[in-house]
Amino acid sequence: MRLFLNILTAAVLTFFLFSCSSEQNAANDRIKIATNSWIGYAPLFYAKETGELDKLGFSLITNVSLAEAADVYNVGKADMVTTTQHEYHALKELIGDVTPVILLDRSNGGDMILSNLSLEKIKNAPHITVYLEVDSINAELLQEFIKKNRIDQKKLSIINEDQQKIQDVQNTKEPTLIVTYTPYDVSLKKKGFGEIASTRNIHELVVIDALCARKKVIDQHKDRLAALKQVIDQKIEQIKRNPKRSFGYVKKYLGDMSYEDYLASLQSIEWINHPSKELLDVIAGMGYKEKDLIK
Repeated sequence: MRLFLNILTAAVLTFFLFSCSSEQNAANDRIKIATNSWIGYAPLFYAKETGELDKLGFSLITNVSLAEAADVYNVGKADMVTTTQHEYHALKELIGDVTPVILLDRSNGGDMILSNLSLEKIKNAPHITVYLEVDSINAELLQEFIKKNRIDQKKLSIINEDQQKIQDVQNTKEPTLIVTYTPYDVSLKKKGFGEIASTRNIHELVVIDALCARKKVIDQHKDRLAALKQVIDQKIEQIKRNPKRSFGYVKKYLGDMSYEDYLASLQSIEWINHPSKELLDVIAGMGYKEKDLIK
């Protein structure tokens, strides 16, 4: 009897240890993606909420800004990161271990400059307060804007904040520019800030969003990345076919956005999960190598 109990106890203990070990290995094998609120990342949010990311072993680390997502990736807390070309180039210069593998979207009005004054009044203002994420594509959009409109950089007083805090900016009589992107523009427009420029009319700046990965992830998980690409493609098609249904899943990631705001935001981007040859040629000069992209 004692021998039987000892054998039973050993078997239970072995099973328990094996189960714990398997769970630990599964947790360690998860691929963590650092991201932030942006309409172009809706397919990832959608896949997360429907359980498809979990099934493939991916998890999301959501952040309040592009820069914060890049920082999370930089310090090794994430294996992948969503970026525009600005964050991609910054990470490439800083740590080197970052490669765009899945294209998501191109901004077509989704990145914008808001103001409490008209464009002409801003151009003639002696001093302008500017809110933006300095370590993000916001900076490049601002530079293109002031160059196009011949605004003296010396007139600008730069305030560096993440978009979550920028949403709290109050509309005063002081000439103000806010460099932002959807969905953060929604609450600012309700305060009376109006759009005076965006990637829809600043054609000199091509803003690309992509999913980038560490080398070890690319080397070790090619099949999982290919499966992720398929899921993203499916979610984009589902968003196109039934935006109402998709909004029910992704709205928690997009701030204080109504369904009407969501529909408008979808018009401010162009999905490039199946990029044209012309676009691939353009972004090749931006460091996006076609051979690295899962298409």
